[in-house]
Amino acid sequence: MGHPLAWAYVRFAIETAMRRGEILSLRWRDAFLSQGCVHIPKTKNGRPRTVPLTDEAIDVLKALRPQGEYVFPIDIHALRWAWTTACKRASIEDLRLHDLRHEGVSRLLELGLSPPEVATVSGHLTLSQLMRYTHPDAQRIRAKLAGRRTGQSVD
Repeated sequence: MGHPLAWAYVRFAIETAMRRGEILSLRWRDAFLSQGCVHIPKTKNGRPRTVPLTDEAIDVLKALRPQGEYVFPIDIHALRWAWTTACKRASIEDLRLHDLRHEGVSRLLELGLSPPEVATVSGHLTLSQLMRYTHPDAQRIRAKLAGRRTGQSVD
């Protein structure tokens, strides 16, 4: 991707399911890698939250070299340009930066986190908001159902 921070941003966005604005405003002083979390003092819904991080998200942050107070010191326009350029090069149409959040939420659910646990990470206040972001994979669901029965048939 065109900007050196763009790929790190993409990886971090998928791993955390955080909003774009939350990621771009994340400051190093709010990143607690030894505790495996980041704190977001100002969120879209006005409620600060602490986001537990996956090992991959921690690795992304550890690989970054601090360049000031912001973890991702990239302008939104530069990020959008890098994203658009990468999508064009890969012949991908209709994929938005916001889709990374959808993917992140789906992956967290697939890891086995409960909806309230995922909401803690993603910042969704209601289950209905959270469920708009989920895209469960039918094959994974089938694998979980294989060999299981929900009840006995009635003759």
